[in-house]
Amino acid sequence: MTTAIAGSNIAFVKYWGNLDDALRLPMNGSISMTLDAAVTTTAVEFSPDFSADSLLLNEQPAAEAAVQRASRQLDHLRQLAGVATRAHIVSSNSFPTGAGIASSASGMAALTVAAAGALGLDLPEAELSKIARLGSGSASRSIAGGFVEWYAGARHDDSYAVQIAPPEHWDLVDVVAIVSAEEKEVGSTAGHPLAHTSPFYQARLGELQRTLPLMRKAIFERDLELFGELLEAEAISLHVASMTSRPSILYWTAGTMTLLHALRGWRQRGTAVGYFTIDAGPNVHILTERAHVPALLEQLGQLECVASTLVCAAGQGARVVG
Repeated sequence: MTTAIAGSNIAFVKYWGNLDDALRLPMNGSISMTLDAAVTTTAVEFSPDFSADSLLLNEQPAAEAAVQRASRQLDHLRQLAGVATRAHIVSSNSFPTGAGIASSASGMAALTVAAAGALGLDLPEAELSKIARLGSGSASRSIAGGFVEWYAGARHDDSYAVQIAPPEHWDLVDVVAIVSAEEKEVGSTAGHPLAHTSPFYQARLGELQRTLPLMRKAIFERDLELFGELLEAEAISLHVASMTSRPSILYWTAGTMTLLHALRGWRQRGTAVGYFTIDAGPNVHILTERAHVPALLEQLGQLECVASTLVCAAGQGARVVG
């Protein structure tokens, strides 16, 4: 049995829509930060005694759809290893599953690294990123640590993620405000094929050509104000595309909106400093520098819509731990 751990990641420039759904080749590149406190731990054991793949997720037998998705991911690695042996998988998340905190990213990254280790495959990080991408696009970014860029590419071989700055480069913190721990109705996998139906999607892709280099610059120069401006505009752009797809996908709740208005008010009054982004779910990620975290947590604690908070810094990439 081999155990691996992988952090979720928060995308600053987001992935939405595929060039190729089967290979999960994205329509655009993306930039993210791997998180140190939102992690998936996964153990994989292959044995000829197992008649089928099985998955225990958060101490419960996983739904059949989740087992099949994990099994398809294992097939990519079994093919590389030249074996057909079935596996037993035990996986757990340190954060709510399926609520817009990229549990599929950390889950598929941890599964890929654990299974590769269990099969004796010694693969470079770029190759692990490509394989993880086949299971979940954003998982390609969770293979690397710190600040990460996923090159969109146009084929399986050139679509992978790399570290652009190590975790210690910038003491940036993601304060995750949980407004709902419920699993979302429409997952990212179902949302990506709908991206092209939004009348605003092509405009979004055009704007990303400007956003990507500017976001890189903001990270390299540790420019929080530029970073925050880009971060919020990019989050709104993604959700405009999802809200105007056919059928429409609405991830935000009343709690989400209450929090966004509160955050902007705190900034204007100088009460707290932070900038929002939101993945495919209702929960709000507030990015700020560590010195601003205490004031931010104090303000969040006064909002009824915030059920809990999770504080994450930049973390390491996916790795074998046992």
